[in-house]
Amino acid sequence: MAIAAIKSKRLLNELLDVCNANLNTVNEKLISKAFRLAAEAHKNHYRLSGEPYLIHPFEVALIVAKEIPLDDISVVAALLHDVVEDTDYSLEFIEKEFGKEVAEIVDGVTKITGVFRGKNINQADNYRKLLLSMVKDVRVMLVKFADRLHNMRTLDFMPLEKQRRIAKETLEIYAPFAHRFGLGRIKWELEDLAFKYLNRQAYEDIAQKIKDKRKERETYINKFKTPIYKRLTELGLRFEITGRPKHLYSIYRKMIKRNTTFEGIYDLLAIRIILEDDDPHQCYYVLGIVNELYKPIPDRFKDYISIPKKNNYQSLHTTVVGPEGKLVEVQIRTRKMHEIAEKGVAAHWKYKEESFSKEQDIEEWVNWVREIFESANRDEATKELLASFKLNLYQDEIYVFTPAGDLVRLPINSTPVDFAFQIHTKVGYHCIGAKVNDKIVPLNTILHSGDRVEILTSKNQHPNPGWLNFVKTHKAKTSIRRFIKREEDEIVNAGRSLWEKKIKKLKLTFNGDQLIKLANKLKFDNTKQFFLAIGKGQVDLDAVLNPETEKAEESDVKDLEFDKFASIARGAAGGVLVEGEHKGIIYTYAKCCNPIPGDPIVGFITIGEGIKIHRKNCKNLISLLEKHGDRLVPVAWPKTEGSFFVAAIKIRGEDKPGILQSISNSITNYKNTNIKSVNISSHDSYFEGTVSVYVSDLNHLNHLIERLKSSPNIFHAERFYS
Repeated sequence: MAIAAIKSKRLLNELLDVCNANLNTVNEKLISKAFRLAAEAHKNHYRLSGEPYLIHPFEVALIVAKEIPLDDISVVAALLHDVVEDTDYSLEFIEKEFGKEVAEIVDGVTKITGVFRGKNINQADNYRKLLLSMVKDVRVMLVKFADRLHNMRTLDFMPLEKQRRIAKETLEIYAPFAHRFGLGRIKWELEDLAFKYLNRQAYEDIAQKIKDKRKERETYINKFKTPIYKRLTELGLRFEITGRPKHLYSIYRKMIKRNTTFEGIYDLLAIRIILEDDDPHQCYYVLGIVNELYKPIPDRFKDYISIPKKNNYQSLHTTVVGPEGKLVEVQIRTRKMHEIAEKGVAAHWKYKEESFSKEQDIEEWVNWVREIFESANRDEATKELLASFKLNLYQDEIYVFTPAGDLVRLPINSTPVDFAFQIHTKVGYHCIGAKVNDKIVPLNTILHSGDRVEILTSKNQHPNPGWLNFVKTHKAKTSIRRFIKREEDEIVNAGRSLWEKKIKKLKLTFNGDQLIKLANKLKFDNTKQFFLAIGKGQVDLDAVLNPETEKAEESDVKDLEFDKFASIARGAAGGVLVEGEHKGIIYTYAKCCNPIPGDPIVGFITIGEGIKIHRKNCKNLISLLEKHGDRLVPVAWPKTEGSFFVAAIKIRGEDKPGILQSISNSITNYKNTNIKSVNISSHDSYFEGTVSVYVSDLNHLNHLIERLKSSPNIFHAERFYS
């Protein structure tokens, strides 16, 4: 125990020394507190190598402090980055003890880790954008880069299959991402380590050839740089000349691209001249000296000082003919340019820190990062975000997974319906429900980056006009409106047909002008709206065509609208049959009891409004019969072999994975019952809603209800009355 304590103290002191050497300000008390919490939280955890797990967050913090130094908050977050995910300590506890900034970074790193767990990386560019859509603080990515780098440095202890998966993810996601952030050194090491595990034979072959030529290469480089060193010293310049390290994956990639051998890669010989004075003009001066000493290759000159790369990389590159006719690449840059090339965002922050209180400088920095991710047309971040060193990249987009692991890009605040239409128009049209992260959710649920979305469909489901109130994508809105218009046109035609039959039956005639006047009188803008209302059952044609007649005694409920479900159900049933001598008389449905197919019904003759169809147990009807018992008319729902009517079942139960599928199976497996629509929403761990079905009779419906009641996850099932 004493040995462990001594070792922990040594590690903490080492970390504090590195922080003090590389960071402008160091809160030693906060870093020490974070280190002690990490040690306590991970005290019973060990890595596959057998070493204490504490070594991992320590090494990650060390990388953040030394290789991509930004600030002490990043170091604290690095120490704690696995605490919330792997232990019982909560994010709220981290925020209380270490502040909101640290908690946000830890939370961001945890979410990124969760995005890739168990996923196959097949859309690398979208995954990089997905990460940015989830990250609001650049330090989240810096800590994640450090975490990934240490994991790659210790990947030997992982199973082979996992080695390859992590290496592929590193090569396709993190290395290019690090390059975009300007982290040159991190990018090269991630690529080389990934290359080692993805193609070990090629890696070892190139490594051996470089090793074999090392002495020869060093001897030649010393011979090449001696005249340059002598001239620059004579001129009184402060500089450093180093051999430029060649990275194995870069060599391999060039061999493949140029279809050549290791020996055919011309720029294995390279030097870098770093000038200590921060004066770009000195770089051009030194370039002139190099060109005097050695013949330059004209088409191999690149000026990244006048025109920096998008990640703010600056340097002069030239290739010259050295002794023995060998080609040597020379890079010339200032110390500041070199640090930015190696440490990217962190170095940029360091050099801008003193003037970052100026809004313009902050804006320049954020715009630079924006350009890196090709977001030139995106809205400006708010001053508050800029001032608090936040990023707002791809925050107007989200990236969600299909069940197969593919990524779908959507606007922010998109819903499962947007996702469904993005997959395919037919999926959107027949969407009856959705599961997000394996949990049933309402169709208007807001999706977030990293969600896994599954759409449940039914051939009998169609777009609901209410969807237009929450969908965000142009495709979803256009498709829904197109369907509604098509459906509306059918209702208009049905309404026109009902009108023509009605006036023909009453032996009335209306010319175009008269029809328009009638529509306007009824407060419709045009005849199309008039016919639409007729088709929807919103206009009582008897009352319209017989305006002088008295109203029936139940008229106090006349103005209530039919429930939409009742209209659909009656339309599907084909109306009612009026029997006996009253056959052919116009009928309407009583709004006091809204009868629907399957209900026992009876007709009641009114004055001026034809026959009203009531449920037999309607209280209003019973009251009317006390005075007008002679006005009853026998009526019935049509009944032919193979006919069905629409009914709805109201259900409540426990929200469990697969519950929607279970409900569907219970219904469809009985007499091949067809489902018309499903409208289910969940609250906490429970769900409730209605299922509309096609049934042959009440017996059929009652059997379905009993089958649903028998399900252990359904608490209640009953017929739904509109």
